[in-house]
Formats: sequence, C-alpha cells, structure tokens
Amino acid sequence: MSMGLFDKKFCDACGDKIGLLGNRRLEDGNLCGGCAKKLSPFFSDRRRSTVADIKAQLAYREENRKAVASFNATRSIGLGTRLILDEGNMNAIVAPPGRWRDGNPDVIGFAAITGCEVDVSENRAEERYRDSQGRDVGYDPPRYSYTYDFWMNIHVSSPYFDLIRFRINGAPVARGGVDYGECEAIGREMREALESARRKAAEESSAEAVLCPLCGATTIPKAGRCEYCDGPVK
Repeated sequence: MSMGLFDKKFCDACGDKIGLLGNRRLEDGNLCGGCAKKLSPFFSDRRRSTVADIKAQLAYREENRKAVASFNATRSIGLGTRLILDEGNMNAIVAPPGRWRDGNPDVIGFAAITGCEVDVSENRAEERYRDSQGRDVGYDPPRYSYTYDFWMNIHVSSPYFDLIRFRINGAPVARGGVDYGECEAIGREMREALESARRKAAEESSAEAVLCPLCGATTIPKAGRCEYCDGPVK
C-alpha cells in the first residue's frame, strides 16, 4: 500500500506521533511541533536541514540550558528585547525582560561575535479622512505619515545561525520625537558594548587567536580548523 497524505507520521527527532497539521518537513524526514519549538529562535533553515542536523542542534540546545543557568548578567541594554552581557565570562544573550532564563536564550561567546550594526527601516502609511458623506477617502494629492523601526543586527559564527536580528523599539516611532532619540541612543550603546566585547575577546586570546578567513570570527584554531565554522585556518 502506498503512503498517503493522511498516513500517520512520526517525529524523526523524538519518535512521537505527529498530529494531522503538526508536521514540519525536513530535508530527509519529519519534525514535530514540540521539537521545532526547542530549536533556536534565530535558526531559519529547517527545511534544508537533515534529521542529523536537527538532532545535533537539539543536543546543543540542551547543553545551552547549562550555560543559561550559569549566566551571570552584569549589564542589560534595551527597552523590550534586550542585549544582556555576562562580562566576567565573556558571554551575551538576547532576550525579553522578565524570566528570560525560561526561554533558553542562545548564549553567545564574545569571540563568536563577528560584527554588528543598527538598521533603521521606514514605514509609510497613507493618511485618510471621513468626507461629508461619511466615506473613508484619501487626500488628493495623497498625504503620508512616516514611522520608523530600529533593528539591531548581530553577526555571529555559529553552526546553526549567523545573524541575531531584533527590534530595539516596541512600537514604531516618529522621527524627531523623544522615542526616536532614545532608540538611537540605545542602538549606539548596544553597538559600542558589542565592539568592546569583541576587543576584549581578542585581547584575552591575543597570543594564540587568529581571524578566520571564512567566517570572520576571532578563533583559537584546533588542529588547524576554526573552532566556530570548522574551516581551515593557517
């Protein structure tokens, strides 16, 4: 009998049965929603990942819980989503305020940070009004209002993702307002903190560290290979 659309499927990571609409396709298998939720929130290449890839990441995520448990937050920057630093152990996480340990945020070593920048995106909305007959109409010529979102992009060397991107502001902000200026200041503070973290990591390992030509991370080679991307390093 051939396999049909509604045949029962089982998760190739944990073995549990997958509900009718709960399957997440992998390159060579199936993944249940429960396992999918355990993956890093910055991971975006599931459909091209093999079962072996996903199992490796799930194992990494379980190890990451230990790193989260020992994470000692010394500095927190942000309004909503925050950049939180453990300066003593040279680690960073990106997490919402509150009980952030519960979310198992990825712990990123300072040496794995390869760059960062603040990106400002513009949102345009046409202004409308009610005419004398109560109709919703636009102006002629059209009028527009503009708001802005501030995004922090952190480039990292990791087997599972290379970009951590999150919005600095909560709601969109208007140019020239207090909130706009505050977001600019927070973006600068985050960028300066991350650049300082990269410098600190390089100084700590300056005797042995080199720059990986493939991923750009500051790395201490092991057997001639980058510790982050496994590429050849001379």
